[in-house]
Amino acid sequence: MHYTLNQLRIFLKVVELRSITKASDALHLTQPAVSIQLKNFQDQFEIPLIEVLNKKIYVTDFGSEVAGSAQKIMKEIEGIQTKLHVYKGELSGKLKISVVSTGKYIAPYFISDFIQANRNVNLVMDVTNKAKVIESLENNLVDFALVSVLPEKLNIEKEELMSNKLFLIGNQLMRTPKSRKASKVLLDLPFIQREKGSGTRFVIEKYLQKLNLPIQMNMELTSNEAVKQALIAGLGFSIMPLIGIKNELENQQLKIIPTDGLPLISTWHLIWLKDKKLDLVAKAFLKHIQTNKQQIISEKFDWYEKY
Repeated sequence: MHYTLNQLRIFLKVVELRSITKASDALHLTQPAVSIQLKNFQDQFEIPLIEVLNKKIYVTDFGSEVAGSAQKIMKEIEGIQTKLHVYKGELSGKLKISVVSTGKYIAPYFISDFIQANRNVNLVMDVTNKAKVIESLENNLVDFALVSVLPEKLNIEKEELMSNKLFLIGNQLMRTPKSRKASKVLLDLPFIQREKGSGTRFVIEKYLQKLNLPIQMNMELTSNEAVKQALIAGLGFSIMPLIGIKNELENQQLKIIPTDGLPLISTWHLIWLKDKKLDLVAKAFLKHIQTNKQQIISEKFDWYEKY
């Protein structure tokens, strides 16, 4: 057999995505190039690796076995590259972080200098809601998670970053209630909410339960960006993280509605499993955060502290 590492890489991507088109896009290759390399790889085996039925790709049992072996080979190759960089005194590997959706407004600022200083480190950052972030952490799929609500059932270590402030927000042109009392303001306004599983929604629901307010949710949206656009369009009001609406406040598209008991304040934390053995990249990143977080907050988020 004379298959190449490139053929293994292409085969694994086709297996992962179940599509030659998607695999070619992911690998930045043409579809014919992927198809030719896949055929050349298949020609070295008497048993089919994949089957195409009704234009859908299915991996055979033998193909799954080969894919498992191919993954081990590619992992070994990655290990060799990592060892090479270590001998050269360079940091190399992957940094895997899962970030709650509102965390995307702060995460890049805490990561940027580290990645720029370590060009052989590949960043894999998944942005999703709190429930899925915690699931990724629990299943050991990531090194770190960035959250504003700490998980109750996981045994974790944590590094505090900065505060997360949530205000009642509305369209600049909509009428502002005369009263500041939450019981009057919130009951009189059409309210827009995040989906269940969102950390923002969790914090808001605890706030409303404490006030014993039976808020009627007029709309439920699956991202803070969607909520923000709905507010700009004048569809209602919502309690939102300040971190994601800086430009809209400055452009006077949105405004803060003064309300007793607000802002709600939680804390952004970088968290990781207590028993996890962090690799060299993860340890270096954690040290970077611990050493530089105050400077990052001071330089990048000075506007934030004014509210």
